[in-house]
Amino acid sequence: MLACVRTAAVFGIEASLVQVEVDVSLGLPGFHLVGLPDASVRESQDRVRSAIRNCGFDLPPRRVTINLAPADIRKAGSSFDLPIALAVLAASGHITRRDIDDVLVIGELSLDGSIQAARGVLPIAASARRHRYGGLLLPYPNSAEAAVVESLQLYPVRSLHDALLALNDPPAFLSRAPALPPLPPPTAPVDGDFADVHGQAMARRALEIAAAGGHNVLMIGPPGAGKTMMARRVATILPPLTFDEALEATSIHSVAGLVGAGIRLLTDRPFRAPHHTISDVALVGGGAMPRPGEISLAHHGVLFLDEMPEFSRHVLEVLRQPLEEGCVRIARAARTVTFPARFMLVGAMNPCPCGFLGDPIRACRCSPIQIDRYAWRLSGPLRDRLDLTVPVAAVPPRDIQDALPGESSEEIRARVNAARGRQIARDGGLNARLHGRMLRSRAVLDAPAKQLMSNALGRLSLSARGYDRVLRVARTIADLEGSDRIAADHLAEALQYRGE
Repeated sequence: MLACVRTAAVFGIEASLVQVEVDVSLGLPGFHLVGLPDASVRESQDRVRSAIRNCGFDLPPRRVTINLAPADIRKAGSSFDLPIALAVLAASGHITRRDIDDVLVIGELSLDGSIQAARGVLPIAASARRHRYGGLLLPYPNSAEAAVVESLQLYPVRSLHDALLALNDPPAFLSRAPALPPLPPPTAPVDGDFADVHGQAMARRALEIAAAGGHNVLMIGPPGAGKTMMARRVATILPPLTFDEALEATSIHSVAGLVGAGIRLLTDRPFRAPHHTISDVALVGGGAMPRPGEISLAHHGVLFLDEMPEFSRHVLEVLRQPLEEGCVRIARAARTVTFPARFMLVGAMNPCPCGFLGDPIRACRCSPIQIDRYAWRLSGPLRDRLDLTVPVAAVPPRDIQDALPGESSEEIRARVNAARGRQIARDGGLNARLHGRMLRSRAVLDAPAKQLMSNALGRLSLSARGYDRVLRVARTIADLEGSDRIAADHLAEALQYRGE
């Protein structure tokens, strides 16, 4: 007897439909799995057999052939367990309802027949709706995540018995299914507040500009100056995620298996701070079956690289393309996967290996050669993609105790929201993404600013990319001030963040 159950496989953050075809025929008893399965899918045979037996069903003493179509796409992951088990039971006559073609099925089976959470449920739910499927049968822990997709009937199940009831008698199953939790409202990040930062007026201002325009920023200062503290508070001055941004960010985290049970959408902007020993694959993504890396997990959020020169040179250089294009492409023999990676990069480093170059109290012990070698661990092309470079001096001891609290994150966020609103209304995006002719048309300099730029081009030896970088930052400063044209003081402030 032949039976077919529909499921899906995730590639990148997109889901491709897969048909699980099962044929039970005369022959030596056994399971035969074809259709380009990987090791995790081949192991599903043992899980499926044990789950079916432990749920009280009899396996037919016949040859069971399982085909995962289309056969030219590699299948990976444990979410094929449940569709394979249901297809075997359908072919054995345990599923009486014949019109199950409009239901997509995903889930991992335990040996006792219970169903575990799966990865990539949100993209699969979106694909089910896009292909006009009537329902999605999925593990109960993933039901809140899939409920984001509207006009799709969900069948959240905890066991193989629940899955059979959902297919055989959907009304009876839905009448006893628990209600889904409501979508939580967006909440502001709670990881500290800029009011906790004493002093550091220049660094605070640079981070405000960076947040307003989506610019990348590098802070250079001695240990204990507050670089990490300020970087971790950048997310608190960013606006809440829009629904579309939250949907895209949640899809990436879903593919990576980082969406917790009961979570429907990410409400806080992602903040990722990988250790400096991270590999290039872990940072940008990859693997035999490509998975998102840290830069994609930071999509629509902040990627913080502390002690940037301590990262491998090769790891840092792979950031150059994502910083320019806002995505990363991972090519494999079968296909190319694209992960979005539109993040705000915040870097921090010491001025020298010992960290005390220019410190008025502690003497630097580094030689000029050591200082130069340390600085050039960040290549020129990478430094050229960092829009703002800001020095961070150590806070004097008397200011640590006597300094009054600075502006709160809420006050700064209000200015950032207003500046971003001007940019989106004018260009449909942030200033950090302006290039070429659009940048020239938006970054209009008044007469004194044109003269200042002419002087800067000669004295500072600005490259073409450096020139564009200064214009983008000056445009953001003007937006923070509510100005349509870039004045000389806006340009002068942007030039001081140019760095060396």
